[in-house]
Amino acid sequence: MSTETTTETDTGARHDEEIAAPRELHKLSPFELKDTLIELADESARTRAAVMFNAGRGNPNWIATTPREAFFLLGQFALRESRRTWNEPEVGLAGMPRSPDIARRLRDFLGTCDDSPAVRLLRDSVDYGVSTLGFDADAFVWELTDAAIGDNYPVPDRMLVHAERIVRAYLAREMCDGRPPPGTFDLFAVEGGTAAMAYIFRSLMVNGLLKKGDTIALGTPIFTPYLEIPRLEEFDLRTVDIRQSVMTGQGTHAWQYPESELRKLEDPRIKAFFVVHPGNPGATAMRRESLDLLVDLVQKKRPDLLLLTDDVYGTFVEGFRSLAAELPHNTLLVYSYSKHFGCTGWRLGVVALHEDNILDRMLARLPESMREMLNERYGSIALKPEALKFIDRMVADSRAVALNHTAGLSLPQQLQMSLFSMFALLDKDDAYKKRCRRICQERLSALYQGMGIDLPADPLRTAYYQTLDLEAWARKHIGQDFVEYAQARHDPLDIVLSLARRHGVVLLNGSGFEGPEWSARVSLANLDDDAYPRIGQSLKDIVIRAIREWRQRDLDS
Repeated sequence: MSTETTTETDTGARHDEEIAAPRELHKLSPFELKDTLIELADESARTRAAVMFNAGRGNPNWIATTPREAFFLLGQFALRESRRTWNEPEVGLAGMPRSPDIARRLRDFLGTCDDSPAVRLLRDSVDYGVSTLGFDADAFVWELTDAAIGDNYPVPDRMLVHAERIVRAYLAREMCDGRPPPGTFDLFAVEGGTAAMAYIFRSLMVNGLLKKGDTIALGTPIFTPYLEIPRLEEFDLRTVDIRQSVMTGQGTHAWQYPESELRKLEDPRIKAFFVVHPGNPGATAMRRESLDLLVDLVQKKRPDLLLLTDDVYGTFVEGFRSLAAELPHNTLLVYSYSKHFGCTGWRLGVVALHEDNILDRMLARLPESMREMLNERYGSIALKPEALKFIDRMVADSRAVALNHTAGLSLPQQLQMSLFSMFALLDKDDAYKKRCRRICQERLSALYQGMGIDLPADPLRTAYYQTLDLEAWARKHIGQDFVEYAQARHDPLDIVLSLARRHGVVLLNGSGFEGPEWSARVSLANLDDDAYPRIGQSLKDIVIRAIREWRQRDLDS
């Protein structure tokens, strides 16, 4: 036995004693299990003088620079404006920006700056706001400037007036493929997609639109909080899986819904369908026939069905169409800026709800006793609380109603969200978006090259993640006998544990997303390009080791 093999065995044995047995680890969310995997991978890297590859997290390792530069440049202008009104430099004190003629002063300020992408973005954003969106120049520039300073509460609390118009235009372009449905979406700016989820679940329950014991459907596999939140005591919702169970001819998952699964939504006991689209961890957008089937089903059989669609990965698919574009009256849209712009630390997200929606109609049909209770709940913030729209109730609920007057996403966050949106709206050739897609696609190709497997084309694939089902692959390419042998002698978590322990590679277990038991999710976003062929090789080594073990059994028998 070689020295490397001895070290590997000793390390594995030591960790088997230090960490919980696999059956205990199955209780953990994959995002909590990753801490154990990181510990194993870190020791593996130290033992081998190697590098740990943590491909478990979804945050990208790129950032959008131009809108950030514009944010900081606007901050310089904003401070200059503050000092115009009141300035005591000896104590570091200044006043608040004022609106009259502020647009002209911004143009003059930008004229003194060296030409740069940030300068052009700010100048073109003002022009776009005035000429395309119909903004008053001074009112718009004052909102931008005051937001940079952050000296006021958000007013309106749901979202700043100009910011809402800008983000609405961005969503129309990116989530609706430039073809939004008639009417207007009301927006609620929130602290990332995770805050949106928490606010939505709570307000649906508080307003009696979902009740304990109700049934909701989940498009699985799915981002783990959608699995975990309904099980909490304060929600206690029953769930039905709508499974992405379509398989390809190559024995891999297509991450698509068969008609039989979508037909489950015809059951009137299902109150809502929650879906991540494109998927996480499946990382694929719904095919057109599935969207058409869902539209037909809702319009003809389930006009009462609430849809929640989490579309954070929509920008990674050409021609993406959200369920909010297809079924606007039934759909709550959640969008986060974190992945596309590399800004998970900014916590930028938005909830969109069409002005004509089933939630507001459901509120009007609640039993009288429930309406009276809700009128009392919201009576301190509205003279006619019964007319308060659901999305405005979400704003109030996000601050326990009593603090509604201080609700809303911080002004600097809304400013950065506006600049990210403007950056995309003004990028006529989609150069940034195409580059982000290419990064992920090239890394996915490198991962498959490392595994020695051909990568089939799929225009609906985001390539932001890749979930690899080793059982399905082995059944297709090696045989059922090998699959049964592996299942009898190994736990499904052995895949991610072995990768961490032997190779210093951290992946998330697909089973934690209600995905295939013997699968692992690779993030193609958060590591350097050269990591992915090495991760692919590590996966290949795990499979080869298992095959050798299986064949040795035949030789020994």
